[in-house]
Amino acid sequence: MQTFQIRYRNTQGTLMRILNAVSRRGLDMPSVHADAAQLDHEIVLTLDVNPKQIGQLYREWYAIPDVIKVRSGAAHEAEWSTAHPPTGVSIHRAAARA
Repeated sequence: MQTFQIRYRNTQGTLMRILNAVSRRGLDMPSVHADAAQLDHEIVLTLDVNPKQIGQLYREWYAIPDVIKVRSGAAHEAEWSTAHPPTGVSIHRAAARA
């Protein structure tokens, strides 16, 4: 599994063109998260791809005029990029109730 972080300007149709590049190849998208990121927007996709498909996706995404930056990494790195457990959740309190 590979995660892709794509930063783009939120103009009409940009998000759909990004997603269309994936769906045209028949790739599963187990995780998709799009959100505003400062002045631009960002989408984080988790895909099961081979190196050839990664190169194709990079070329197609960078061909979209409003795509600013594309980054990728292993999916397990993205899963642990946030605090575990999330801030404000106490493990000890839940264990005491059980």
